[in-house]
Amino acid sequence: MQTIKAALVAAISIVALLSCLLPGSAEESGRLALTVTIDGAIGPASASYVKEALVKASERRAEIVILRMNTPGGLNSSMREIIADVLGSSVPVVGYVAPAGAHAASAGTYILYATHIAAMAPGTNIGAATPVQIGGPLPGLPSGTPDKDNKDKKDEPKDAMTAKATNDAVAFIRSLAELRGRNADWAEKAVREAATLSANGALEAHAIDLVARDPAELLRQIDGRVVEVAGGRAQRLATQNAAVEVVDPGWISRFLAVITDPNVAFILLMVGIYGLIFEFMSPGAVAPGVVGTICLLLGLYALNLLPINYAGLGLMLVGIALLAIEAFNPTVVIGLGGVVAFVLGAVMLIRVEAPGYRLSWWVIALAAAMFTGLLLVVLGALRRARKGPVRVGALAMRGLIAEVIDWNENEGHVFTHGERWQARGADDFKPGEKVEVANIAGLTLVVRRPNPASGKGGQL
Repeated sequence: MQTIKAALVAAISIVALLSCLLPGSAEESGRLALTVTIDGAIGPASASYVKEALVKASERRAEIVILRMNTPGGLNSSMREIIADVLGSSVPVVGYVAPAGAHAASAGTYILYATHIAAMAPGTNIGAATPVQIGGPLPGLPSGTPDKDNKDKKDEPKDAMTAKATNDAVAFIRSLAELRGRNADWAEKAVREAATLSANGALEAHAIDLVARDPAELLRQIDGRVVEVAGGRAQRLATQNAAVEVVDPGWISRFLAVITDPNVAFILLMVGIYGLIFEFMSPGAVAPGVVGTICLLLGLYALNLLPINYAGLGLMLVGIALLAIEAFNPTVVIGLGGVVAFVLGAVMLIRVEAPGYRLSWWVIALAAAMFTGLLLVVLGALRRARKGPVRVGALAMRGLIAEVIDWNENEGHVFTHGERWQARGADDFKPGEKVEVANIAGLTLVVRRPNPASGKGGQL
């Protein structure tokens, strides 16, 4: 009996020991890989999403964060926020350009270089990291007289602003390459010459660390690698059979993704302005004022997150102010000036040409058409008012029918327009007789007998 008990204890001990030594499931090992997906242009919403995911990864003690990218680029400010969060992360970040057909162009290349491990799926590409030129010559215009030295100068920046932006970008991406031990020369070439590489080409050029077909293969390949996280601490990755969990963006990131679209921000601004105009034109309506105020604040908040041209915003506000003046004091010049100022400001509003952050010409045209329509409505109302009968003042009293209340020789009192008036006239009238207002002198009506042939007359 004692022998059987000893054998059972030994068997249980051996099973427990083997369960500790052999690789088990992700839940048993406690290893977790969080996946963050950037699909589209990089902007304030992307930066907020990555920050939230890295905080969550740190709180849950995740083994790694897989930053899956398919992006044409985006805003420089948002890119730098993401890179700063990656460099300061206590959890290793693996940049992964996927799926097949995806790319990490422009800002995506910088972010990939900043990650602890850079990977790509087959059929993807990176590069084209040249900063977008600001204030350069218009397309199609000659840039100068060609000469034989142009071949040697084709890669040189054409102006001081472009040179500063390019050199800053080169220094930045080279510092990232040196930090992660990747090809700094090709990184510089990607900035200066907009060079690109396929997945296999990037691996051969040592611009990335590995090529993986899917996340499972990626986890197998990086298992056991040693990376340096924030603070200079070396960490060996244990990603074999790690549980992969997708981190969905929070409501703040989703909200930012909607309102930071330049077209949405522009439309919110327009709705807000129209709401306030209608509220001022019809005080007490409440709804236009409330909706307009909320939309206006949301639009201004979104524009504050985007790189805008304040001269363009100022022109738009001037144009809107002129149109508001036109609504209350109709003229032609002020209204046309307001439309022109508004359109020019809208064209100048967004100062970058980053992919996904261009203001649509259709949205600008629609807003201009709405303001032009408002101008035409105001001018039409003015034209009808000028051609219609006079409704106030002395001229409005002429032709009204009045009833004589009392009369003595050439003066007395009459009732018209809901009021009792002092009146005078050349004829002798009787109380209750209907008379016509011929003129008004001060506060006295000049009355006469009605002319049936004229067909004129108003209510008493």
